[in-house]
Amino acid sequence: MKHLSQSFSVKFEYQIYFTAGIFNKTNTLFNDFLLNSATSLSTRKIFFVVDKGVTDAHPNLIQNIQDYFSLYNKVQLVQDILVVPGGETAKNDLLYFNQVVEAVNAYGIDRHSYIAAIGGGAVLDMVGYAAAVSHRGIKHIRIPTTVLSQNDSGIGVKNGINFFSKKNFLGTFVPPTVVFNDEQFLETLTDRDWRSGISEAVKVALLKDADFFTWIEQNTTALVKRDMNTMNHLIWKCAQLHMEHIAGADPFESGSSRPLDFGHWSAHKLEYLSNFEVRHGEAVAMGIALDTIYSNLSGRISEQESDRVIQTLQNLGFEVSHHLLQVDGNNSPILAGIEEFREHLGGQLTIMLLNGIGEGEEVHEIDTEILKQAAKKLEEIHRLKLQ
Repeated sequence: MKHLSQSFSVKFEYQIYFTAGIFNKTNTLFNDFLLNSATSLSTRKIFFVVDKGVTDAHPNLIQNIQDYFSLYNKVQLVQDILVVPGGETAKNDLLYFNQVVEAVNAYGIDRHSYIAAIGGGAVLDMVGYAAAVSHRGIKHIRIPTTVLSQNDSGIGVKNGINFFSKKNFLGTFVPPTVVFNDEQFLETLTDRDWRSGISEAVKVALLKDADFFTWIEQNTTALVKRDMNTMNHLIWKCAQLHMEHIAGADPFESGSSRPLDFGHWSAHKLEYLSNFEVRHGEAVAMGIALDTIYSNLSGRISEQESDRVIQTLQNLGFEVSHHLLQVDGNNSPILAGIEEFREHLGGQLTIMLLNGIGEGEEVHEIDTEILKQAAKKLEEIHRLKLQ
């Protein structure tokens, strides 16, 4: 019997830059990157897709982009800048994915050109997926504009859209070419969006860095009061921990769970059950709370550690329970999230719990009775907070 075998690796490398006023004409960072990353003598183009929420908050943004590329014109700007709705709408409706792909065809965006996305995580996910599948991969530039996307989704390697009423059912693992985190976009966020992204920092701290969790615990007041220096440090540290994780043994999650998705099995389902009235970061905070209490009730962490986590989430302004998170029986809607998580991971359920603050543990089964107790305890904590 004849047999051939081959094995090869592909090196991925990308940078995350932290700046302010990315399209200010005196800020050459963007242009410097484009000049230094040239891989072809052919004409390179750049096509922008922008979150409508960002253009509403920054009405001069499109003109600023056009003025910037009039001055720095080594890369040809596609003047028709596409504006799409932000939030899960961008990922739920194929219309917007199709618009990006149609633009690739209409404007001749080739593999040496760029698709740049400016917006929250949902818009970055959708545009990244379109870039990844067009011509088998067009260079993708991310400019995240929310706390959530600057410290989590916008700096990672995942892209995707929702399908069959399931989060990220279609998607790819493809890193961006570069990420620009511009703090000025955070200044126009609502308090709700500012707070929402902090939950992902709490998550990564609980899994990776006990000292970072203590720092968050000690700086909740400054974060709530929107101190920019404090937020910049949170975003930078969170980005650092994510990058270290991505450089580990399984960046594309081919052999394990989604190890940085602590609290996410219920969060994703809660988003859908609430028709996305509960935002991702808010749902993650509730999911963290649920899995933290479960970790305590199942004997993995102490009640003192559990109380620290819940109190920190509440000090940040998060609600820690929702009526849709209650587990009343085996047919409770939230339990479907466990089965969907199992399917998404390839058949084996793998959920991250806590063995201590700063230390996660993968488990392969969830005790429904303990989960019911955890949800009930969270509801009691929530009610006490409202009194």
